[in-house]
Amino acid sequence: MSELASESSVQRVHGDIRDAEAEGTFDRVVGLLRDVPDYPSPGVLFRDITPVLADAEAFATVTTELASLVGEADVVVGVEARGFLIGAAVAIVAGTGVVPIRKAGKLPRVASSRTYDLEYGTATLELPADTVARGARVFVVDDVLATGGTAAAACALLADAGADVLGLGVLLELVALGGRDRLAPIPVHTLLSV
Repeated sequence: MSELASESSVQRVHGDIRDAEAEGTFDRVVGLLRDVPDYPSPGVLFRDITPVLADAEAFATVTTELASLVGEADVVVGVEARGFLIGAAVAIVAGTGVVPIRKAGKLPRVASSRTYDLEYGTATLELPADTVARGARVFVVDDVLATGGTAAAACALLADAGADVLGLGVLLELVALGGRDRLAPIPVHTLLSV
């Protein structure tokens, strides 16, 4: 199992700290991250961002920072499940629509699906039919980038639909797991890393 990270080991990656208040807000985000050992299976250290989502100031900071990365995207794509929450908020701030990428069996109509490996098993993601137009510019949002399997599967689904993936934005990157490498050449943007 990975070692539990202390608050001081989490690093701010993206953005300029404009003032002491912004610095304090990101300190608050870091302090709200929670490590859950042996979840969802023994030996896995789950990084829980739920307390960040529950805190209005922290959630607004994360949303605004990620929305600043959306650029010229036509739509934000949120990956199930916490990526839905963050992606929807980011889309509102960025002025785009939002499309959810779902786990298998949750959609009435599916454009395509991908099965991929996780650090603790396998999973399948599905893209809803008729939601991402061929040639659409998309920005993918998720909560945590770990091994990169989920993000790579999401980006592959979007490529299958003919979309142009402009980048991936995440709240937290677990650098030691090398997920970023699986996504090249897609630009990866993280707010915090550990």
